[in-house]
Amino acid sequence: MASTNDYTSQSAAVHTVLTREEREEMLKQQADPQDPEGPDKRPKRPISRWWQRLQSGPDKFSAAMALVALGVVYGDIGTSPLYVAQTFLSGQGGLANANYDAVTGMLSLVFWTITLITTIEYVLICMRVDNKGEGGIFALYSLLRKYGAWLVVPAMIGGSAFLADSVLTPAMSISSAVEGLKTLPAIEHVFEENTNLTVMITIIILLGVFAVQSRGTERIGKVFGSVVLVWFAFLAVTGFVNLTQNWSVLAALNPIRGVEFLFSGDNKAGLALMGTIFLSITGAEALYSDMGHVGRGNIYFTWPIVNIALVLCYFGQGAWMINNQHNPKYAETLPNPFFAMMTPNVRYVAVVLSVMAGIIASQALISGAFTIVSEATGLNWMPHMQVRYPARTRGQLYIPTVNFVLGAATIVVLLLFKDSEHIAAAYGLALTITMIMTSILVTFYLWHSHKRVGAVLFGILFPTIMVLFFLSSMAKFLHGGWFTFLITVGILIVMYTWNEGTKLESQQRRHMRSEDAIPALCRLHGDDTIPLYADNIVYLTSDKEMKRVDTDIFFSIFADQPKRARAWWGVSVETADEPFTREYSVENFGTDYLFRVRIRLGFKLPQSVPAYLHQIMHDLIKSGDLPIQTTRYPKVDADPDVGPIKYVLIHKALMPESKISSRGAWALRTKYTIRHAVGSPAQWFGVAPYNPCTEVQPLFLNTTQPPRLKRIYLQPKNTNPKNK
Repeated sequence: MASTNDYTSQSAAVHTVLTREEREEMLKQQADPQDPEGPDKRPKRPISRWWQRLQSGPDKFSAAMALVALGVVYGDIGTSPLYVAQTFLSGQGGLANANYDAVTGMLSLVFWTITLITTIEYVLICMRVDNKGEGGIFALYSLLRKYGAWLVVPAMIGGSAFLADSVLTPAMSISSAVEGLKTLPAIEHVFEENTNLTVMITIIILLGVFAVQSRGTERIGKVFGSVVLVWFAFLAVTGFVNLTQNWSVLAALNPIRGVEFLFSGDNKAGLALMGTIFLSITGAEALYSDMGHVGRGNIYFTWPIVNIALVLCYFGQGAWMINNQHNPKYAETLPNPFFAMMTPNVRYVAVVLSVMAGIIASQALISGAFTIVSEATGLNWMPHMQVRYPARTRGQLYIPTVNFVLGAATIVVLLLFKDSEHIAAAYGLALTITMIMTSILVTFYLWHSHKRVGAVLFGILFPTIMVLFFLSSMAKFLHGGWFTFLITVGILIVMYTWNEGTKLESQQRRHMRSEDAIPALCRLHGDDTIPLYADNIVYLTSDKEMKRVDTDIFFSIFADQPKRARAWWGVSVETADEPFTREYSVENFGTDYLFRVRIRLGFKLPQSVPAYLHQIMHDLIKSGDLPIQTTRYPKVDADPDVGPIKYVLIHKALMPESKISSRGAWALRTKYTIRHAVGSPAQWFGVAPYNPCTEVQPLFLNTTQPPRLKRIYLQPKNTNPKNK
């Protein structure tokens, strides 16, 4: 018999391959062991010992990753100075109404909001609550779900709101920066003649931002990190220069000034002022959700620098507003203090840097959205989608489907609202919801961590502040907040229905004892009267049971024309927390034709089931558990010892007679519609190019027995009485 190599020059399947990153990691470990000098030669100085402990713990720091942190994490909060002061002036009715008390009151509220919410709540408290280095509301829920089923409610609501905010942030940040082009004297007339020019430029930039996501946040972060470092230095310098022209604004450091102005008659915006103040901390949640991308220690190191730069910029704008309150140049126009406080030459630099900072802001929320969706998938709240890990850490991931949907939705937002002033009406509402839910979950975490006093203080202070922000944001509901609410509700419906549908399917999953299933399989395996369906039939499943046979697979084998094979396989794939794990377990039920395989792959490795399955088959052939499957005809994989493989996926369908509540039926139908929209799990398993077979089986929920039919007897054909 000729070998398959005689028919094709295709290389045989490779079974022992290391990825490039895997080889680099192995060489790095060999060249840089953890303790090359041995335990007796470790540094004895206290500072050296402290540094060694720091670098070996979760708070480790590196200059390279600190630069990445600047580029990935701080984009959103770093662009807040572009529009906070302008939105404040709009609410007060113009620069003429921004007197000393109003400006210092606003600055006081901004300063203490950043201090309380961003620094204390998120950086110092929330970031200490991590799940194996990962942050965000879903990682927090994963730590708490054992304490109560109801905690799923704030987790789902908070996650949905965060994803809704991810749609608005790119449009808001980039459009507000591009609008700075209108302030440049040389091209001001061009934008006056073409009113839609800023929208067109923003769309082009957005398309570029979403197009580069597949390269990974590590590569993007290094480029953006250098830019954002210059950006924050620019904010600090320009803010400080203007601050020196009126040091009296430092009175805003007194928190009483902010409270007095909020409830005074000089506040023309009323409680809605808090919605403006909230815009200064819209990136706080990104610090927590992106913690897994860059590491907690790098955020600890960079946040003080960012905080100082932001405060100097806000106070510099405040000094400019006080000095120009009665400037006739701004009597009939609404200036943007950020650009107006600079000379025309400096303004050109400001516009270029602000556009680049707006791109960075978009990146921060996009990468956070990838993380949230990945965690939701792990919780069975969203469908499995193709995930890529283009960088060296698990937190830096890329989900093509999410990237496409997010990009399309962001452009729709821009076309709907046109400019940053109108987007601001919808901006912030969703994120206040996320922060409220995060505060609730952190309170329960502190309580169950036996920090009862801290839990009470935290639960009273921070949720109260966030509810105040939420009520102020609701004042803008009819002006754009409704759009954010619709997106949040839509994402929440996806999570709820997928979760409920998965629960119903799990309740209907049944297993057979091997001694009940194997006799029938043995007869089919040896029945030469039935042609082979394939040498190997591989069922891809999410079932975790290894010792019993899934009835879905059993009935699929015998449904319609029995699927005879040399071997049947049930294969599941689990993702390990380590980057390069390659493990598998096999249960053969005492046969050489029925195998249950569980593959554990590191999160950095592709879900390439066909390649790994060939390796497993060869291992079983060597151990004598699987007979050699000689092949007479050429195959794509050119593997002469393994016969052709047919991959099968089983999907469920709801039967009309199923006994189920209307809510359950709606959840299942919605789940199946979502699954159809996002694509088959075949891509996640890596078998899409191998023409897998998708079967549909009824979901056997308790069925309602219909009433018996009444038989109607037909009249005899010949009714002539003479024939009787």
